[in-house]
Amino acid sequence: MGRKQGWKEQKSVKTWEDNRRNRKWEKIRQADRQQAAVRGQCADVAVIIPNYEGEKYVETCLDSLCRGSRVPEIIVVDNGSRDRSVERIKRWMARRARRKLPSCRLVCFGENRGFCAAVNEGIRLAETKYVILLNNDTQVDKDFVKNLYRAMKKRKNAFSVSAKVLSLRRPDIIDDAGDLYCALGWAFALGKGKKRGAYRKEAEIFAACACAAIYRKSVFETIGYFDENHFAYLEDIDIGYRAKISGYGNYFAPDAVVYHAGSAVSGSRYNEFKVHLASRNSLYMAYKNMPLLQILLNAPFLAAGIGIKALFFVKKGLGKAYFKGLKEGIALILSREGREQKVPFRTECLGNYGKIQLELWVNLARRIVG
Repeated sequence: MGRKQGWKEQKSVKTWEDNRRNRKWEKIRQADRQQAAVRGQCADVAVIIPNYEGEKYVETCLDSLCRGSRVPEIIVVDNGSRDRSVERIKRWMARRARRKLPSCRLVCFGENRGFCAAVNEGIRLAETKYVILLNNDTQVDKDFVKNLYRAMKKRKNAFSVSAKVLSLRRPDIIDDAGDLYCALGWAFALGKGKKRGAYRKEAEIFAACACAAIYRKSVFETIGYFDENHFAYLEDIDIGYRAKISGYGNYFAPDAVVYHAGSAVSGSRYNEFKVHLASRNSLYMAYKNMPLLQILLNAPFLAAGIGIKALFFVKKGLGKAYFKGLKEGIALILSREGREQKVPFRTECLGNYGKIQLELWVNLARRIVG
């Protein structure tokens, strides 16, 4: 009895201490919200930055957020970095605390669990209505947070709003003005390589580029979080696709500007790591989001898309990585983990499937025309 009673007392003390810590954290958050109202900070938004080997860029990214017209809470999720980026983030956090800015939290994984796992952790930790996902190799414009937030607030059906991404090395060139997906099974960035002045109008897109976009957090509870089977690449197209099936929209806000170094982790636009994962995920994404009838309808286009890309990557000396990815994509589709992520067909969403199919054909024409 004595041991049992002692255990109960110990458990009671632990629960009391946990509750005290939770109350203390909530008081801090309430104080942050009160300060935000006074100092022009953004209490409804948390920015989530997945970090891996980001020593060269991450401090500059964080500094640019704090210079903005709206200063948000920040959650950095480190994916087991082996460089000095965690040390730099901690040092930056100490400076931020002295300036009494909204809280910044750092979560460290013991290993690289991929982009999806990192952002999912940040989204779950955020206690805000909206979350902005931001790559660590970016620098944001002064009104980036304000303009993304404003674009989201005025659209009740919006799941996501994508920023206008410019090249960090060539700020006059667009890197991404929202993402499209077509019947060939290809995802592509609007405006890539075009002059900064192009794509000036707000528009509906297929999916937001998760390099720099705002998301309505409540929708994740309906459609699910980022699919960690992807690890990285096409995960943003996948979640945008799922949102469209459920009737939500994805949009582009041209006045929310961010500068992106691009391929800071993978090393280049085309490399074995990226080609392998992208080819694997392209098969898996089509399988999980399309009902059987839609897969059959698009089968000739999807086969053509695979063949064209196979020729392209063979010419670039990356054919082995591409075919390896396709093989793993098929294995993932046949696996229990892959089958569990298949989006179930719902008759009430039949109209949404029709709209998506039409969009796939229209985007095919846009991809061909350029």
